[in-house]
Amino acid sequence: MTSVENWRLVVLLTEATIMESMTVIDRGALRVALVVDANYRLIGVITDGDIRRGLMGGVSLSEPVTKVMCNSPFVANEQDSTEKILSLMTTETIEHIPIVDDGGILVGLKTLRELARPKQRNNWIVLMAGGLGSRLGALTKECPKPLLKVGDKPILELILESYIANGYHRFFLSVNYKKEMIKEYFGDGSNWGVTIEYLEEQERLGTAGSLALLPETPTEPFFVMNGDLLTRINFNDLLDFHHKQNSKATLCVRKIEQTIPYGVVDVDEHQLVSIEEKPTHSYFVNAGIYLLNPDVLPYLTQTANSDMPDLFRKIIDNDHKTAAFPFFDYWLDIGQKGDFYQACQDYQEHFSC
Repeated sequence: MTSVENWRLVVLLTEATIMESMTVIDRGALRVALVVDANYRLIGVITDGDIRRGLMGGVSLSEPVTKVMCNSPFVANEQDSTEKILSLMTTETIEHIPIVDDGGILVGLKTLRELARPKQRNNWIVLMAGGLGSRLGALTKECPKPLLKVGDKPILELILESYIANGYHRFFLSVNYKKEMIKEYFGDGSNWGVTIEYLEEQERLGTAGSLALLPETPTEPFFVMNGDLLTRINFNDLLDFHHKQNSKATLCVRKIEQTIPYGVVDVDEHQLVSIEEKPTHSYFVNAGIYLLNPDVLPYLTQTANSDMPDLFRKIIDNDHKTAAFPFFDYWLDIGQKGDFYQACQDYQEHFSC
């Protein structure tokens, strides 16, 4: 695919034919051609839509591109900031914008896809995908829980894509139960344009134990997440929070409310003190998403079963700072059959676009 840096491959002179413009648009894979005069002054822009409208209006493919091009395209100056260009493209709903100098000479091309691309982040992502999923009964007898489909994609693929959309590209999948099925589906990650490696547990090591299997020590804070969660949490907000808190380990939490369906009685020996009818209590619960600094890894061993709460207790016991990140985006822990069916219902609203 032609990169925006190779924008000159989609430049045409005014005498080029519409047929030639079709070839250039297809060759460039940017869905646009830029029309210039002999002095490289921008004259117009042509897209496949312009060509389609021209052909429907009776224009011949042998006629010059000037017959169908837009001769007053939106342009940006080479001195304009990325923010200004992106704002113009968003406001005017355009996907391409030629860049010209003060004399109108074409000097570049920007695309909405390029400008809106998330910043690439080198933080690692560890996804825990080795559990039995036994509470889901027959659903996981032949299929590991991370591969159960919600909508048209497995749970773990939806998680993967959520991180990719935020610029993350290096993943480790901790696997055990039916691991070959997971490895076959995701491979090395190249189908998603990322790198995937596997932490293979010979025995179940808990939600933190497999971190000791990492092939090397990461150089930046890394994410750990249960592979049976669906969420729309903003991972970059979590990373920013972690840094601002100067935390060694950050735990994501959700606030839940639980109503007791009875009147709660407070008794002092045999003396009735009060009655509260169906009280509601609020709690923060562990959401199964974590951000850890690399220097907490020595608290783990390759042979010991360890869960995330165990690791956090060790960090706290050694007087290191930890933090809790409350978030309010969509979140669902798929632990029981009812949760899975709820996720399937929620898919259209939260994950289908």
